[in-house]
Amino acid sequence: MTKMHKDWPEMAAQLTGAIKEVRLGSPEVTKAFSAMARAATEAGTLDTKTKELIALAISVAIRCDGCVAFHSQAAVRQGATREQIMEVMGMALYMGAGPSLMYAAQAVEAFDQFTAQAGAAPTSA
Repeated sequence: MTKMHKDWPEMAAQLTGAIKEVRLGSPEVTKAFSAMARAATEAGTLDTKTKELIALAISVAIRCDGCVAFHSQAAVRQGATREQIMEVMGMALYMGAGPSLMYAAQAVEAFDQFTAQAGAAPTSA
């Protein structure tokens, strides 16, 4: 087994307590959030395990540690295999990098447009 960088079960346990505080302070909002979570993860055309695998991939792509902890735990509970996790991680890597490429193209375009608007020619450093 490789050296652990983070204790994910401990993180999930600590976050559960912190989330409880948010629930107490904002009960109507968190009640609505919980209802949305139940509706989103309930089996339909896709089974719950597949939905948790999707959630885990999104957690990686958006870089949410707490989400990784909770959705990894849920994937285990739903019977996901390590092979399924690895395949999903391939998609997470692809989607994490792909949007960065799309935003990079937009950032360059925005820079060029603002440069043109300012009347300056883009220069190289």
